[in-house]
Amino acid sequence: MDKVLGAIPARYDSTRFPGKPLARIGDKPMIQWVYEAARRCRVLDHIVVATDDERIRDAVTAFGGDVILTGDHHQSGTDRLSEVADFYAEH
Repeated sequence: MDKVLGAIPARYDSTRFPGKPLARIGDKPMIQWVYEAARRCRVLDHIVVATDDERIRDAVTAFGGDVILTGDHHQSGTDRLSEVADFYAEH
């Protein structure tokens, strides 16, 4: 049976809310809340955060999450996820 990947796009330089993935909600950054919610999904075999920002990468690594650093040329989260899909298809 095929494995199912859950990929979370996370961008720091949003025009409406810069730094949103790292914004604290209670005692955790928002990206950690999203990651932990995704981990509770039983159909996902693996969760990864896709970002082009080292601060987000460091935050995800700090709470034990998996992260892939993508290129900074993407125009949308969909483009970023396409890079992740290509990466995992090759590995």
